[in-house]
Amino acid sequence: MSCAKCRSCNERTQILAVILDLDGTLLNTEQVTKDVLKDFLAKYGKEVDPKKEESRLGMMQKEAAIAIVKDYDLPLTPERFIQDISPMYHERWPLAKPLPGANRLIMHLHKHGVPFALASNSVRRNIDTKVSHQPGWKERFTAILGSDEVKSGKPAPDLFLEAARRMGVDASRCLVIEDSLVGVEAARAAKMKVVAVPSIEGEAESYSIADLVLHSLLEFQPELWGLPPFEDWINNVLPIEPTYVAYVDGFLQEAQDLPQYGTDGGPFTIPVQLSGLFCGWATVDELGKFKVVVALGWDSCTPKRSFVSVTLLALILERNHSNPFGLPLIACAICLFCSKYAPVKVGAIV
Repeated sequence: MSCAKCRSCNERTQILAVILDLDGTLLNTEQVTKDVLKDFLAKYGKEVDPKKEESRLGMMQKEAAIAIVKDYDLPLTPERFIQDISPMYHERWPLAKPLPGANRLIMHLHKHGVPFALASNSVRRNIDTKVSHQPGWKERFTAILGSDEVKSGKPAPDLFLEAARRMGVDASRCLVIEDSLVGVEAARAAKMKVVAVPSIEGEAESYSIADLVLHSLLEFQPELWGLPPFEDWINNVLPIEPTYVAYVDGFLQEAQDLPQYGTDGGPFTIPVQLSGLFCGWATVDELGKFKVVVALGWDSCTPKRSFVSVTLLALILERNHSNPFGLPLIACAICLFCSKYAPVKVGAIV
């Protein structure tokens, strides 16, 4: 995935308020709930169709339920489906973690007095439940809206227009940040500027109607929109909340927790939005802990995440390890994000 050219970078854009989506944009709910539908369908002898589920990204709850019942020929009404599967989702939501850059953006907008709203196709009670597990979130939003509070959800513009109204800002002065195509379409319908941060790898071209497409919120530059710039960059390197990953048998996975860089808490597939050049610390078999520079991305030839640690490989080769390329990376703590917009002196970091 590559960043699209910002349509507004050459214009004098003065944004006064920001509207954020929740699932897949701020919160990694899709990741922790990915097996819920699989487990539910298994009760009826059905298997998940990944392509169909990707097409439902950003749909309203009732709309998605109608489609799922029909597509899998379930002996349930959409209402009964929602009733039966909801407790399974509620059980997983507390495990959902903020996506890279989410906490940083929320705190930054609040610190500088920029009005910002949360507008999601989820129903309001579910939004409140998800947000309640994230300290400091609920009280910082100027407004929070669910699809059940307006006539029509996304891709209709109603949610975003109502969010702008509640913040007292003209729609043309609002910037929307979304991960789903239906959300981007809703923002365009509302005549608002929109930044897309796709949560499905390889879909950047589908988001061409957005003003800008980013890999993650870590790449977001508020100053492009007339907003106060971030002040936390240090020599083009950004300290971030640690992300713990494990590289095992050719697959890169995220773990909930890795105290002392161990492997406690169980693996998750690493978020699509974690992409770029990072620095951190790694534990490799009997070699111990080392500072590393890590490039995270996607292998264009396979569905695997691409993981390249230049400094780690060089260190292993220097020590004349008998099988450097077959040595599995046990654990890595990523703590720094390197800017793609300015040069970084790697030697000064590691």
